[in-house]
Formats: sequence, structure tokens, C-alpha cells
Amino acid sequence: MRGLNGKVTIVTGGAGGIGAAVCRRFAEEGAIVAVFDINRAAADSVVADIRGKGGSAAAFAVDLTSQESVVAAVAAAEAQLGPTDILVNNAGWDHAAPFLKTDKPLWDKIVAVNLYGPLYMHHAVLKGMAERGRGRVVNVASDAARVGSSGESVYAFCKGGLLSFSKTIARELARKAINVNVVCPGPTDTALFRDFAGDGEQGEKLKGALTKAIPFGRLGQPDDLPGVIAFLASDDAAFITGQVISVSGGLTMAG
Repeated sequence: MRGLNGKVTIVTGGAGGIGAAVCRRFAEEGAIVAVFDINRAAADSVVADIRGKGGSAAAFAVDLTSQESVVAAVAAAEAQLGPTDILVNNAGWDHAAPFLKTDKPLWDKIVAVNLYGPLYMHHAVLKGMAERGRGRVVNVASDAARVGSSGESVYAFCKGGLLSFSKTIARELARKAINVNVVCPGPTDTALFRDFAGDGEQGEKLKGALTKAIPFGRLGQPDDLPGVIAFLASDDAAFITGQVISVSGGLTMAG
């Protein structure tokens, strides 16, 4: 894709399933990848894999629930790699439960990771992008934000907020040539999904039901996401902003 070579790209949750796949894809496109993750050892492993294949990457430990940690990580990445050209807000966390069986401590944790985390990242990165008059942001939300998902009420609340926030920031910063778009995965076979579905017979039943409901007849895989994310960050998408794209195998077909 055009315009990714040499671009400094931050990917949050870069050591996880989708995040690691995104990091590898951007490295293949010639980007300089900053792997942001709370698990530094796992981030180091992704970096080693990228470097082993001739790519350029560095790992940075970050706690997205702390604005101070986010600011420090962004400063460290930019000091080492250069100004951020592309931000991919991919990190997320959830715990499945009916809303009436949840409580505030759980809400606080879900909101801290899924809503405040991206807010902190935007605030830390967008100032520099605005000053330079260029930048790309791709936010990874969820189809739970578009159509709802039983057992994920607070997670959907956060991801719905991320959709609205992304459209607003896309409007505010369009004159600065900063594109902000959103990718919404459907059910994807990641650690987050496995935690949501649960173990044993119940988990297998949910997985089977979703597989039958998805027109393509399978759950999404982490490698199904990097292509559209890289496209939205590339010069091929230079005139696209404020858009939301589902990657769900046809399970959701929102207009």
C-alpha cells in the first residue's frame, strides 16, 4: 500500500492477537512499529519476530488506564523512533456478564481500558500530528457498538463512545489533514473472545452458534483485520475520514 514505508506507527495492545497481527503487517509494509502493551515481555517477543524478518520495531510498556504512563510511553517512542505518523488504538479488555449482575468496580476497569485508554492516546499523539499538519488514526472498536451484544453492555458503551468520539475528532482535525477512521471486528477468535465465551461446553456452544450465524461460516481470525487497518492508514485512503467499517464475515451489514 502507498505511504506506509518509513512511517512511525504506534499500535496499542500490540502484543495480543489482533494487535500482533497488525504490527507484523505494518512492518511488512515498511513502517517503523512501536509495539505498545502492558505486557513488556510479550511486546518484546513481537518485536523480535518483526526484526527477525527484517522489519523495524521497538517495544514500550504502557498502562492505558494511566494518563501519565501513556504520556511517558508516547514520549519515549517518539524520542527513539521519531514523530508519530500513524496511531492504531487496538487495545481492549472485557469480562462477560449480564449488566444487572455487574458492579461499579468492573465498570471502572472496562471504562478505564476501553474508553479512557484511547482518550489518553489521542490526546498524547494528536497534538504533534496537528502541529505537523498530517497524521492517520485508526480506532479498533467492535460491532458490539453498532448492534449491541448481550453480556457486553459496558464494553459496548465504551466502544459506542469511541465511534462518536472518532467522528467528532475526524471533523475537528480534518483541516489539519488528519484522518480518523474506525474498524469494528465481529466475533474474532482471540483471547478476549475466548474469555468472553468461557471454557467447556458453554463456550463451544456459543462458538458454534456464531459460526452458523456468520455468512462466511467461520469466526474471524486476527489476520482478517490488518489489511483494512493498513489501508485506512495508507495514502490510498487519504480522502477517507470519519468512517466505520465492520469486519465480521457478513454477520453485521450496517449501512
